[in-house]
Amino acid sequence: MRVLVTGPAGFLGGEIVKQLLDRGDHVVGVSRGDYPKLAEAGVDFHRGDLSDSDFTDRVIRDVDAVVHTAAVAGVWGAFESFYRVNTQATLNVINSCRAAGIETLVFTSSPSVTFDGQHQRGIDESAPYPTNWLCAYPQTKALAEQAVLAAHQTGSLNTCALRPHLIWGADDPHLLARVVDRARSGRLKIVGDGSNLVDTVHVTNAAAAHLDALDALTRDPETAGGRAYFISQDEPVNCWEWIATICQAAGVAAPSRRVSFRLAYAVGAGLETFYRVTRRADEPPMTRFVAAQLAKDHYFDTTAARERLGYKVRISMDQGIEDLRLKWSGR
Repeated sequence: MRVLVTGPAGFLGGEIVKQLLDRGDHVVGVSRGDYPKLAEAGVDFHRGDLSDSDFTDRVIRDVDAVVHTAAVAGVWGAFESFYRVNTQATLNVINSCRAAGIETLVFTSSPSVTFDGQHQRGIDESAPYPTNWLCAYPQTKALAEQAVLAAHQTGSLNTCALRPHLIWGADDPHLLARVVDRARSGRLKIVGDGSNLVDTVHVTNAAAAHLDALDALTRDPETAGGRAYFISQDEPVNCWEWIATICQAAGVAAPSRRVSFRLAYAVGAGLETFYRVTRRADEPPMTRFVAAQLAKDHYFDTTAARERLGYKVRISMDQGIEDLRLKWSGR
């Protein structure tokens, strides 16, 4: 299979590329940056901006499928910036796939597209999109996801959206790096009562789910297509106990100071107002979205992914944590 992957140099995108190459697929990579190592690995690499429809039309052709992982993440910033990369680029990808006659499109979405600041306990894909958004990232990802799912036409353009939650692994430059850095500097506090349960997903499993989706859309698009899927370890963990385990693996002290959810949320709201009025571009140290993410339950029902895509966990939580310890200890 000849597969085009957007965001091939990212944490998730890079693992998807690796797994595709390992099984013998030909990979075309598209990114805004320049990454010579991708070409060295055998990827047919193209540099450009997917929010440019002409570039998207030029690069998305002569492939069997597209895996669209490229996005801008974050909890702060102008809506227009998130919309351009997360929504407009996705609309361009859809249109280019249609124009080129490409039959398969897998989109990397996020569970945050269903998050309204309340607990999420074992919810499935029937959970509605919120009417109140706490930041631009989930809103623009939701708009993109809706467009991808609406574009599904069995036998013409087969689409689905995956919602992996809290992707992590030994080479994670985002989630774990940020947790460890904040814990090391003493800036990480337990928000809420410390009992909230969360789903996570190891990057190996998140990437494998994308290959599962590619294969399912090719094999049985009527069953797999036109749907969103939660992806996780299928093993909810206590958020703050998990963070303590990560800190222990990194050799730093776990957070012990606490702040109530109500206070953290109020501080986040105040900081958002201050940063907006003063037009500061940097991210506030607390936002409403972050406060809710750190204090509320977030775990999901992955039955649809298992039954319709054939998704399964390849790397267990225990194995992933042990890999972290070995990597960070230099062994």
